[in-house]
Amino acid sequence: MSIDRAVFARLREIADQLPQVPGIGKVEIAEGEIVMTTSPVSRHELAVLRIARQLNAQLPNTHPGYVAHGGADLEDAGLGRLRNPDLMVFREKALDVEKPAPCSPMRSCWSWRSSPSPTPRTTTTTSIVHDEPGYTSRTEFAFGDTVTVGPWTLDTGVLRTYA
Repeated sequence: MSIDRAVFARLREIADQLPQVPGIGKVEIAEGEIVMTTSPVSRHELAVLRIARQLNAQLPNTHPGYVAHGGADLEDAGLGRLRNPDLMVFREKALDVEKPAPCSPMRSCWSWRSSPSPTPRTTTTTSIVHDEPGYTSRTEFAFGDTVTVGPWTLDTGVLRTYA
C-alpha cells in the first residue's frame, strides 16, 4: 500500500516531533500509520550482532565497501514507509553523510527484519529476511536453519531463544 506523499510528509513530521519515551525503541511509518515498537531485549541485539558478524565476514568477497549495520532508517516517501530494520547491508560511505537514511529503493541495499521476533522465542518460530528494499522479497526460515539470502549464507543456529 502506498500513500500520498503529502500524507507521508505530515506523518513524518508528526513522528519527528514525538517525545522520547522510555521503552519505545523505534518509530516507523507503515500502511499510513505511525507505529511505535518496544525496545528490543538484549538477546535480540545479540542476534543482530551475530548475523552482522557473519555478513561482515562475507562482504569483502561479495560487496567490497559494504557493511552490515543495524540502527539505520530505510525511508521511501513514494511508498509512504519509514522503517528501521534490525540489520541492513549498504555502502559504508552512506553513513558519512548528514542524511538520515543510508538506504533507499534506488540504492543497493538489503534489510533484515524478522517476524514475529528477530530472536526466536521457540525453536519453531519462523523469521523473515527481506532482501530487497520495500520489503518486496522475503526468505522465510525456521530457527536453526542455514539460510541463503542474496549471495550470503547465514547460520541461524548461533541465535539464542528467549522467553
